[in-house]
Amino acid sequence: MDPLLLAPAFFLGALLYASVGHGGASAYLAIMALAHVAPETMRPLALALNLLVSAVAAWQFARAGHFRWALLWPFALASVPAAYLGGSIELPTAWFRAFIGAVLAYAAISLWLTPRVRADVAMSTPSRPLSLAIGGGLGFAAGLTGVGGGIFLSPLLLMRGWASTRTTAAVSAAFIWLNSAAGIIPQARNLPPLVDVLLWAAPAVLAGGLIGSWIGARHAAPIALRRLLAAVLALAAAKLLMTAFG
Repeated sequence: MDPLLLAPAFFLGALLYASVGHGGASAYLAIMALAHVAPETMRPLALALNLLVSAVAAWQFARAGHFRWALLWPFALASVPAAYLGGSIELPTAWFRAFIGAVLAYAAISLWLTPRVRADVAMSTPSRPLSLAIGGGLGFAAGLTGVGGGIFLSPLLLMRGWASTRTTAAVSAAFIWLNSAAGIIPQARNLPPLVDVLLWAAPAVLAGGLIGSWIGARHAAPIALRRLLAAVLALAAAKLLMTAFG
């Protein structure tokens, strides 16, 4: 992977995703797919970078007073073991590309549509059984594909009226960090060969995460840029889906 080309892309992806409380895994997966990175490298690297950015985002949004532990823990209780289970499963290359393509397509749609949602006040709270069931499903999908699950949880919280926009970002960031930590444990054996990549990729996403989460926690998220990123994700999704079984 060429640092001169990919570091700025990782930086921008982290900045945009952190502005809404996400770790950026779907952006990193899209960038790596467009750069023809090997599938066995994509998942552990995306999870490792996700850990860094989601930690920064969770810290920034919590500092600004937007975090709600009572909303997070029922989702996380089921999602963490499920993410570990998903991370333990090694999919054939074709199936992995298909799953990632589907995730990126969903992320593109969510990123494009979510800014239209008006959810400034939480209207209801999900029941514990429902939160556990949702958390388990999202955690398994997160570990299986190498994302933190925030791209699934955030639209759900907003559209169901379970959290305001910035509380959604704060809860999603913590949810992503927990799932990424659980999902990366089974992938630990794949991390040592990535040390050289992490030496330049980690600072790039940390810088982007710090700037993006500061913007998101205190100012309006850049909707136009988020929609530009949605278009990139859609392009990467199409590429993966077309080559999955080709």
